[in-house]
Amino acid sequence: MEDLRKLVNGYVYPRSLHLEGSRTFFLFRIEGKKRLGIVAPSSVAVDDFPGETRKIWWNGKDGVLRVCELTAQTAKALRNAFPHLRPQLLGLHISAGFGDRLGLATPGHVRAVCGTGIAPIFAQQSVREMSRTARTPQQVMDDAMWGVFQEGWQETWGADADHLKRPEDIDAGLDAGFTFFTIDPGDHVDNEAHTARVEKLREKVAALPWNVLEDDEASMRRRYLGRRFELADGTALEFDEVSLLRAAAKYGKAIAHTVTMYRHLKDAAGGRPFELEVSVDETETPTTHLEHLFIVNEFRRLDVEWVSLAPRYIGRFEKGVDYIGDLDAFEKDLAVHVAIMRTFGPYKMSIHSGSDKFSIYPIFTRVAGELVHLKTAGTSYLEALRAVAQTDPALFREILGFARERYPEDRATYHVSAELEKVPMPEEVPDDALPGLLDQFDARQVLHVTYGSVLMAKNGDGRWRFKDRLFRVLEEHEEEHYEALERHFRRHLAGFLQK
Repeated sequence: MEDLRKLVNGYVYPRSLHLEGSRTFFLFRIEGKKRLGIVAPSSVAVDDFPGETRKIWWNGKDGVLRVCELTAQTAKALRNAFPHLRPQLLGLHISAGFGDRLGLATPGHVRAVCGTGIAPIFAQQSVREMSRTARTPQQVMDDAMWGVFQEGWQETWGADADHLKRPEDIDAGLDAGFTFFTIDPGDHVDNEAHTARVEKLREKVAALPWNVLEDDEASMRRRYLGRRFELADGTALEFDEVSLLRAAAKYGKAIAHTVTMYRHLKDAAGGRPFELEVSVDETETPTTHLEHLFIVNEFRRLDVEWVSLAPRYIGRFEKGVDYIGDLDAFEKDLAVHVAIMRTFGPYKMSIHSGSDKFSIYPIFTRVAGELVHLKTAGTSYLEALRAVAQTDPALFREILGFARERYPEDRATYHVSAELEKVPMPEEVPDDALPGLLDQFDARQVLHVTYGSVLMAKNGDGRWRFKDRLFRVLEEHEEEHYEALERHFRRHLAGFLQK
């Protein structure tokens, strides 16, 4: 290791050493920038990687050092050399997704999941988040892969193209090498049907896209009415006319959209294996047990294969804070959802907006066992801000002040209830108390949902207002950043390891 440091005159990441035949690969940092290094005997080719080569004396022999920028081309070549750097399918194993809005967090995620037995998804970002951070699916994939390489992770990991709403989003995920595709038909869920009168429900059902559903109303009625659905736990569920009409009106168009997306994915994948998740969590009303049964029974009828489902659970799953609701009621309600899952699957129950829901992780463990997928995203960004608050108070104050200005607009597409008047003015908080704002309900949510505005804000001269300084602070204090992430996610994962 010391020889490598002297060779590149920089810091070498100790866990990044990878051997391929007589070639040694490693990641190093010099003048604040990471690069890939390759050392090999002079007789061994290294020109399959883009970069510059110089002759060296290595292990008592003539050798070469190839130095490569961390480009998409370099990442592709590295995946070809080391198959474990490609994402794989995770199956029904308990899993957790780690979203990363900055592209810097994967080393901390790797450290957190190491030794837990939980299967990780290290590349995960929704289309909405990518548009707000000006990132591409390929950048998300490559940033995660470099973190996996840096930390020497050798086990299976996944990549989630998250909250996809259009066929072209699927295509972009496939092109980038994603293996897990989360279809979000939330725009097609009819929330009005949750409380509509029966006459209105009949109108809505009559207007469903029956051709896409390969069905008609009379056939649907015969499948569900007058039938008892016996669940794995002994519970029996029955539809009456109103509950059936309500389920069909509420989710019929969403099912049709999911089928269309799934078939496009299957055709576009061309035989390449993938996993499907379906998410209806970002809707206004909870998914009832009968509605859950209706959704998955229709999926089975239409030959949709899925590995996990995220219903809209009861209670409130707000961004960046713990579950809000009655825990006993939640556990009882979840138990029936899990019984449906075991009867019509099995598949995993997915927890979206899953960050920081510490009170319900043990409930999922008790009720669903390993058939759980946790999805987190913005909480990694918040831990990055915590590191900034600890190391550059002035920058954090600027970000907080800007976030307060942006919150009224940026909150529109998120489930949050933070009140701006409860967030202190930046100048009112002493330096040593700034990190604590990341634990305060209202400040945490304000910072959580304004990430896109913060990262994309520019000065009058066209330069980034915060982005460059934010990244520089995190790169200069990367160990503090990784330690904060590891600590934070260890707490998340601990809730799923309780027996």
